[in-house]
Order: sequence, then C-alpha cells, then structure tokens
Amino acid sequence: MIFRRKKARRETIEQILGVDFKDKDLLRRALTHRSYAHEACFPPDATNERLEFLGDAVLDVVISDHLYRMHPELNEGDLTRIRSNLVNMASLADVAREISVGDHVLLSKEERADGGGEKASIIADALEALIGAVYLDQGPDEAARLCLRLFVKKLDDAVGGTLDYDFKSRLQETVVKEKGVLPRYRLREEGPDHRKTFHAVVYIANAKMGEGSGSSKKEAEQAAAREALDRIVCE
Repeated sequence: MIFRRKKARRETIEQILGVDFKDKDLLRRALTHRSYAHEACFPPDATNERLEFLGDAVLDVVISDHLYRMHPELNEGDLTRIRSNLVNMASLADVAREISVGDHVLLSKEERADGGGEKASIIADALEALIGAVYLDQGPDEAARLCLRLFVKKLDDAVGGTLDYDFKSRLQETVVKEKGVLPRYRLREEGPDHRKTFHAVVYIANAKMGEGSGSSKKEAEQAAAREALDRIVCE
C-alpha cells in the first residue's frame, strides 16, 4: 500500500491508514489533543498521551526488528544511528504531514487558530498515538505492517545514508557562508517538569526566520532551524 496525501477532507483517517477500527472511541482518543480535552471538560485519560506512549514503544520495536532482520551487515552503532534518524519528532512529523494527520487531530479553537495542526510536536505525537491505537485495536501484526508502510521510504533513505535531520548544522553552514553571521536561538518552555514542551525561535541578523516546538530543547531548535532553511530556500 502506498500512502498519498489526501485530496479531500471527506477522506477519513481510517481510509488514509487503510485500517477499519473496531473501537471508534479508541480512534477518537488517539486524535484528541490535551487542549481539546481541556476545552471540552473531558477527563484526563481522554487525551492521546497514553496511546502516544504505547505507539512510541511499538514503532521503536518494529523499526529495530526490521533493521536487525533485514540488514545483517549493519553493526550495533549503525543500527542505533539509523533508528534514531527514523524514530524522532522530525521524522514522525514528516510522515504525519504526508498523510495529513493535522487535519484530523482534535484541537481547541485557540490551538487550531495558533497553527496547532501543523506543529511538529502535536502531529508527531498524534501519529504515535494512532500507531498505539492500531496495536490495541488490530493487534501487533497489523501495527507492524502499518509502521513499515508508513516508514518504508525513510527506512531506505536512512540505510542508504541520505536521511539527515541535523538542520541546525546545515542552517549554520548556510548562514555563515552566505551572510557571515551565526544563527541565534531563543527558547521558552511550558508544562509540568515531567512533560515539558520547548519552543524555539531562530534569528538571523536580528530577523526572525523560523520557530518550532518539541519535547526537548534540541528538538525545538532543530524544528526552528528546519523552518528557517525552508524559508531561505524559498527566498
């Protein structure tokens, strides 16, 4: 099955994933961001956060198992490096954008207006939650098949050495070469200590060029650097 960007909002997330959920409430929970749950006065366990935790573990095992079985030529260091290039927020957000997960995530009105449907941290988490939901609803074999279909192109790129998510280094090289200055990052954080979200803004010669969010400072800065690179390319 080849995934494609959906052409119309009429297409459901089940059609996009190729999965017919038995438990529709489980699917809804996988798409429920905490901002929507708070706005709708849902109980804490109505968000997708627990499913995200499960989906993260499922994806990690599936990718690890595939790399181990299919690439006996790779040593432990190579396996670890390739897996880390695949199972991270930037990679997950790429896949989530490709299948338009952001169109289906349930967000509060404020979060939606703030561009939450395109935020890397939100759509990456939702994709992991969907994987977790498929695991519970359809079983481990179907969840594994889904993960491999979603990541087949990135798996090939990662093994071939063409998958690179070090946007900070690429941005710095580009900016130093073209402008002779270094990018500057500003960070802020929000949320409880056990589940912080970091927001980064990158400036080039005092001009705001990109912003991004993540579950760590590194992820947030990488997301901001990526947006800045996209803007530079388009200018």
